[in-house]
Amino acid sequence: MLTLGIESTAHTFGVALLKDMKVLSNITDSYTTKTGGMIPAKTAEHHVKVCDKVLSKALKTAKIKLENVDIIAFSQGPGIGHCLRIGAAFARSLSLLLNKPLVGVNHCIAHLEIGRLEGAKDPILLYASGANTQIIAYEGGKYRIFGETLDNGVGNMLDGFGRALGLGFPAGPAIEKLAKKSKNYIELPYVVKGMDVSFGGIQTNIKQKILSKKYKKEDLCYSLQETVFAMLLEVAERAMAHCEKSELVLGGGVACNTRFKEMAKIMCKERNAKCFIPENQYLVDNAAMIGLTGYLMFKSGLQLSMSQSHILPYERTDDVVVNWR
Repeated sequence: MLTLGIESTAHTFGVALLKDMKVLSNITDSYTTKTGGMIPAKTAEHHVKVCDKVLSKALKTAKIKLENVDIIAFSQGPGIGHCLRIGAAFARSLSLLLNKPLVGVNHCIAHLEIGRLEGAKDPILLYASGANTQIIAYEGGKYRIFGETLDNGVGNMLDGFGRALGLGFPAGPAIEKLAKKSKNYIELPYVVKGMDVSFGGIQTNIKQKILSKKYKKEDLCYSLQETVFAMLLEVAERAMAHCEKSELVLGGGVACNTRFKEMAKIMCKERNAKCFIPENQYLVDNAAMIGLTGYLMFKSGLQLSMSQSHILPYERTDDVVVNWR
């Protein structure tokens, strides 16, 4: 069965082709800036401009003809409304053109499913991306959230810090590069509240340090990474203990950070647990995870009518009934 996946929740527009659970192509094109952040309307304009090109490249890479596709899966939510609408409209158009079933996929759950493809059977997912920061595990027919951010997503916090340093968007890679030049830790607020985390106070504190001009950029980048990654792994480890699970999966673009991966592996080794980290192309927003999850959902009998294919910008991970496991 051939599945065409479409991703458009934020700055990335992606198209992937899968044969059953095998990824044949996974093509993305992302909105970036040299300074400043992501403007939703301009990001949506970017998606409109590149959607045909990305589709053509995905089909060519997979060596598949569009008319041979069996299922159209798209990211229905959560995400930025401007961006979700472009992907949903593109998916509806293809579904009508080809007369093929349409499947709406929860973006957060897709990050977990692509992680399970790595071999994890019943993991805790530490999902760290721009707008999303969640500790997720499967319990009782749903993917339950055992901890999450109380304000900003960790990626958005890092991007805000990056803007204050003049690093452009996305800022994560530049922050990581600067952090590697330092081992000088500057104390920052460490905000873990039960199973939840908070980044607003940290962001305010570190912006004040930037304005003071008393600290080197690389020292601030190093200190911020060490602090927030430790916070995330503390709550992930506590969830592993609470749920009695011995597997951790990293998901989301922030998990591309090599220091984050290193810290996750150390924590899992100390717990005698397994750490599963997908390739970077599957950590960032991508259409392969949407296609894979859409395929699993369709096999369990789930699909949408046109009237049901509206976007769900605020859909939570634990809103979705998981009947394909």
